[in-house]
Amino acid sequence: MAQSTVSAPVAPALGSDAPLPVRAVLPWAVFVGLLMVVALYFVGAEQGATAVFAGEGVHEWVHDGRHLLGFPCH
Repeated sequence: MAQSTVSAPVAPALGSDAPLPVRAVLPWAVFVGLLMVVALYFVGAEQGATAVFAGEGVHEWVHDGRHLLGFPCH
């Protein structure tokens, strides 16, 4: 009878992952940071004199979030 030489793949041990290089993470960190700043602008400042869009449409969409985060809007 012949012996089988096929073995199951071995998963790497936990904690032995190589660290992520900063060059790989930096573009994503900048992108997420920019999205957060844009979201903060729309929730916190998109009304009145600093409005990018005319009307109250954006204000109505973010109205509850504005109150939840403590931004005044009335």
